[in-house]
Amino acid sequence: MNITRENIDTLNAVVKVDISKEDYTAKVEKILTDYRKTANIPGFRKGHVPMGMVKKQYGKAVLIDEVNKLLQDALGKYLVEEKLDVLGNPLPKAQDDLDWNGDDFSFEFELGLAPEFEVKLKGKKAITQYKVVADDKMIDDQIVNIQKQYGKLINKTEVAEKDEITGIFKNEDKGIENSTTFSLDKLKGKVNAKKFIGAKVGNIISLKTKGLFNDDQDLISFLKVSHDDAQGLEIEVTFEITEVNERELADLDQELFDKLFGKDSVKTVSELKEKIKEDAEKQFVQQADQKLLNDVTEYLVDNTKFDLPAEFLQKWIQTAGEEPIDETQAKEEYEKSEKSMRYQLIEGKLVADNKLQVNFEDLKSYSKEMIKGQMAQFGQMNPSDKELDDISARVLSNQDEVKRLSEQLTSQKLLEFYKDNANLKTKELSYDKFVKEVYGS
Repeated sequence: MNITRENIDTLNAVVKVDISKEDYTAKVEKILTDYRKTANIPGFRKGHVPMGMVKKQYGKAVLIDEVNKLLQDALGKYLVEEKLDVLGNPLPKAQDDLDWNGDDFSFEFELGLAPEFEVKLKGKKAITQYKVVADDKMIDDQIVNIQKQYGKLINKTEVAEKDEITGIFKNEDKGIENSTTFSLDKLKGKVNAKKFIGAKVGNIISLKTKGLFNDDQDLISFLKVSHDDAQGLEIEVTFEITEVNERELADLDQELFDKLFGKDSVKTVSELKEKIKEDAEKQFVQQADQKLLNDVTEYLVDNTKFDLPAEFLQKWIQTAGEEPIDETQAKEEYEKSEKSMRYQLIEGKLVADNKLQVNFEDLKSYSKEMIKGQMAQFGQMNPSDKELDDISARVLSNQDEVKRLSEQLTSQKLLEFYKDNANLKTKELSYDKFVKEVYGS
């Protein structure tokens, strides 16, 4: 067997595999001999079928199968030994003149080669790293929410400004009839709120859906309409009041602190505020980190320039899926996935060059920390090492879980690498301002 490579350019090559009779004859003869021992052919006893008849019936199929096995094995080894970094899979070139009646065979494969490039993480323009803080308003609002949640409901007959109202929204034409509870601060504008203040249980109030609630999502929730139906909904609905309650706020005392955080973990309102701030900002870190990861990814794709073997990749995409697709579809698919391909190459280079690979011990430690966190949510605060090892072993026996955890851990390692090595500027702001700046709402 002989394998040669012709480099068309830096991104494309053709590999030629020459297979001679000596490469496959012994294997084919052995298989045919085994067939002869077991073949059931009318007129012959088992094991006494003439070899010529066995070759005539099975010879070509066995030959083709063995040559293909040899071919795939040899090509795979060649790519590894030559350390060729290929994109997609080798594509066999069409051979209309292939004669399986001959002794020697030649096959050609197109290769798409990964480009060589440098990654420059430090750009001239700094990327914003957000530090989201819980401001006083957020903390105070959270304390009030906690007091409401653990407070008492006092039943009333007449609506006042801060009451919670239960009732039924109706509109026959749209098929709306939904029982719900909300507080007056959910309503948009003083006009809507005034319709409720002083109203009594049993009263029916007419309302227009346009501009009814501060948050459009509340229209979907309180009227039980679909997202599409809620868009631009301008109808009149009635609301029949069935219950009115005043929520008496819970006292900020030790009993409440113990319910929230365990006995004596928090002893003062100041400590409560610190705890709320700490817990909230832990959650904000995840959102800020994801934003940073997205922004660095965008920067790297936009600023790391290299060519791809586009023509080869489009040909490969035609045959890579479960069903073949035509050239036009493959081109569209390539254009949609090109950015992702580029980042995968950049990420792979960063991981390899900076030794950020995930090994089994990394995965084991990471999975145990995740399991410990999940168990803590159910009150199991101190699981034994054996428990964690046993559960981790079960998790890591699932290849899908291993893939998912590996991707998460790789992202985590890259994020820490970016924080240490990218050109970043820190911007501190409240959660509301972060949402407005990042998401525009």
